Amino acid sequence: MADPDADQQRMFAQYVLPEVEVLLRVAMSLTTQRADAEDLVQDTLLRAYRAVGRFDGRHPRAWLLTIMRHAEVSRRRQRRPRLLDDPDTELERLAPARDATPEELVVDTTFDEAVDAAFTALPLRDQQVVRLVHVDGLSYAEAAQVLDVPKGTVMSRLHRARKRIRNQLLDAGVESERGGA
Repeated sequence: MADPDADQQRMFAQYVLPEVEVLLRVAMSLTTQRADAEDLVQDTLLRAYRAVGRFDGRHPRAWLLTIMRHAEVSRRRQRRPRLLDDPDTELERLAPARDATPEELVVDTTFDEAVDAAFTALPLRDQQVVRLVHVDGLSYAEAAQVLDVPKGTVMSRLHRARKRIRNQLLDAGVESERGGA
């Protein structure tokens, strides 16, 4: 009779461990903070270890990314992080700019809040693409590799996400510094 723990450990080593680097890259694109990304990967690995006995062995990366997505949704429910905020720049943002007029300060804050709201209103998969390409600076091909989707999928998701953000900014009556959303 086979040892269930040994089978579980073997399957974990075979299907899960080779994907840890990809999981960390995707987690960084979701959380932006290394410690949060590591926590998300650890949570994903723990969930995968518990479920590996029920895994059929096909498409381990897709299986793990699904687990990660569910783990991140659970984490967001517990604490609603602001994805676009960087704690280090928040303090700088609170200090008034030396040459800024009161009107400029209000418009900048309003624009940032509108962009943040438009971004968080996107479906998670579109948020991931926007973050990977526009925040992390990955090429379409690199983002496609991280998400394990075709390059064309990245391009179409990015196009839809930009359009949704632009429309939401227009609906909110907010324009960028370039004179349009």
